[in-house]
Amino acid sequence: MTLRLTAFLESNQSLLQLTQRAKQLAALQSHYQQIAPPSLVAASRVMQLHGQTLIVSADNGAVAAKLRQTGPEIVSAFAARGIEVTGIQIRVQVRIRATPTVSPPRTVSKNARKELENLALNLSESPLKNALRRLARR
Repeated sequence: MTLRLTAFLESNQSLLQLTQRAKQLAALQSHYQQIAPPSLVAASRVMQLHGQTLIVSADNGAVAAKLRQTGPEIVSAFAARGIEVTGIQIRVQVRIRATPTVSPPRTVSKNARKELENLALNLSESPLKNALRRLARR
């Protein structure tokens, strides 16, 4: 099946160009994921290579600002890998996540619970004492 699909994509000149462009973008994205800081890779992606300018999409303004700061290092790293990138352009393209990230509920260990209860016992009646009791009960 893969051979038939490859043969089909290579049979038409425009499909061949599209396939080559997709492979180029996939390779650039792979390099980008290895070069850029991991915290920024999760919120950005390579859009295209226009001439020698790498165009990167950022999910929000904060990521874009950080990418603009690290732009020269990213360009240098691409050049060190033999990829002709002389500049980087950052575009903000807000991306709404389909499923919100749900953090697991936090729990307090038995040892920590005992320590909180002991601390609460030694305090006089106050909002802090009440807060420590509530925390120990969780």
